[in-house]
Amino acid sequence: MAASGEPGRQWQEEVAAVVVVGSCMTDLVSLTSRLPKTGETIHGHKFFIGFGGKGANQCVQAARLGAKTSMVCKVGKDSFGNDYIENLKQNDISTEFTYQTQDAATGTASIIVNNEGQNIIIIVAGANLLLNTEDLREAAKAISRAKVMICQLEVTPETSLEALTMAHSNGVKTLFNPAPAIADLDPRFYALSDVFCCNETEAEILTGLTVSSPADAGKAAKVLLERGCQVVIITLGAEGCVMLSQTEPVPKHIPTEKVKAVDTTIFGNMRILRLIWKARHHAVLGFVLDSVCSEQPCKTRLMPILERRKVMLPKANSLPGHTAGKLAEPGTACRSVCPTLTSTYSLLHASSS
Repeated sequence: MAASGEPGRQWQEEVAAVVVVGSCMTDLVSLTSRLPKTGETIHGHKFFIGFGGKGANQCVQAARLGAKTSMVCKVGKDSFGNDYIENLKQNDISTEFTYQTQDAATGTASIIVNNEGQNIIIIVAGANLLLNTEDLREAAKAISRAKVMICQLEVTPETSLEALTMAHSNGVKTLFNPAPAIADLDPRFYALSDVFCCNETEAEILTGLTVSSPADAGKAAKVLLERGCQVVIITLGAEGCVMLSQTEPVPKHIPTEKVKAVDTTIFGNMRILRLIWKARHHAVLGFVLDSVCSEQPCKTRLMPILERRKVMLPKANSLPGHTAGKLAEPGTACRSVCPTLTSTYSLLHASSS
């Protein structure tokens, strides 16, 4: 049974463009000067409870970027679960297919973050693992009418595979984030993924190759591409990412701006949703950077970055989502600036026309 009949009302007239099938985790976060050693007890200086989970993080980011979104997930019938449903509603996310169960607690993630932004995370998936194919069948109409369907591996692989199959069979673009990675991933995941996005650690687990440099990432990406993915992106943290596609099979390393990390816990999830929603909603990828707010004109924050890199800007004078202008189709130089979006340009531009 869905969490409530109420959330679906506002969505009867509008179809969710982005449907996320995935996890909701209540984050129990401790901040400390350094990470503890094995068996060591140390003092922290701050504690807070937040809303996390790869699926929900990606769904919230899509909603905040302006997408009509729907979250297909399962939480416990407990205080954490009730709070989570309310949080999704407050972010204008449809909770029509947010289910509650008495058979398991809401998933939790215990997170320790040090002063350098490094972290240690332990997740207890709980109710997330009870999301099943019957739940997906109830959400089938929403999935089949979406523009993009996104899933990960914090729910059971069987559920994620069924979600990808449903979306793919209905011509819905799919984005698969194989995290946490499993070495014996079902081969069908690759063929069903229009965009396959993982980090270097996940790439190592999936391919058996060492990934310690952009060149290594290119080799791993080729292996993943050969398994049937349309586009492969391997993120490399401070080193940017490496990407390639069936139409552009030569690995391309895209460096990124160096920043001081505060907390890397959800950065990957944010990057994934900026990638897919900007691409689908605006038809072209443009010159959007992770570091630029989509509500501000280019010249406010983007221009200094472009000027430092000596990149010529198209005639359009605003970012996607800014009402003052219209996004121009990016030239090669502009696309080369973007650390995340470049390799998906051809695939998603063609699919949006």
